[in-house]
Amino acid sequence: MTTNSIALRPEKSKSLVFEKSDRPMTDSLKVAEQFGKDHKNVMRDIKELDCSSEFSRLNFEPSKRKDERGKWQPIYNMTFDGFIFLVMGYRGRKAAQLKEAYIHEFNRMADFIRKLETAKAESRELTDAIKFAHADGEYHNYHFSNEFDLINRIALGAPAKKIRKERGIPETADSVRPYLTDAEIASVVRLQRFDAGLVVTVQDYEERRRIMTAYHARITTPAISA
Repeated sequence: MTTNSIALRPEKSKSLVFEKSDRPMTDSLKVAEQFGKDHKNVMRDIKELDCSSEFSRLNFEPSKRKDERGKWQPIYNMTFDGFIFLVMGYRGRKAAQLKEAYIHEFNRMADFIRKLETAKAESRELTDAIKFAHADGEYHNYHFSNEFDLINRIALGAPAKKIRKERGIPETADSVRPYLTDAEIASVVRLQRFDAGLVVTVQDYEERRRIMTAYHARITTPAISA
């Protein structure tokens, strides 16, 4: 069975699904806005769900948010499982299409979190190598930023600042990595691993840049068949 896709309400869809404690989540107010329901009724629906107290504890988190008048109002943050349990009772074609759109947003955020965690894990090896290269403890923030910017320039053709501007990446984002394609991430990770060994053995920045540029060109140039 196919149905026409339905767009999430554009004025309400910003940050529809968000990251919290390394999990994709939404909240009761966003659900109310998208499904065209009064928030108090969605709050009531959550409280009246026929689920175990353990499921409720794990998937519905009491919280609060300021309303337009600046007053704190109760809301529930909810996981993907909590969202599905809640909206199972919402019927109709529009509700079905909204469920599908919401599931897409949850999957998108889960992928974003996966990329962010991968970026953190892969960056740790190079970060440790930079610290080791300055075993006397004389390392500063610019030692790290310069090295990661060098990798971005070689692998992506631009420093992180320019990439943020060109792709509309929020300034508050810790890293540009989650916003890259899988191919771009693979290229960056490959250079990071290569540089983790290079930064310890080659102290001169310009020499590292020359070696890494040549290495990147070699591994990204298609082999010519005889």
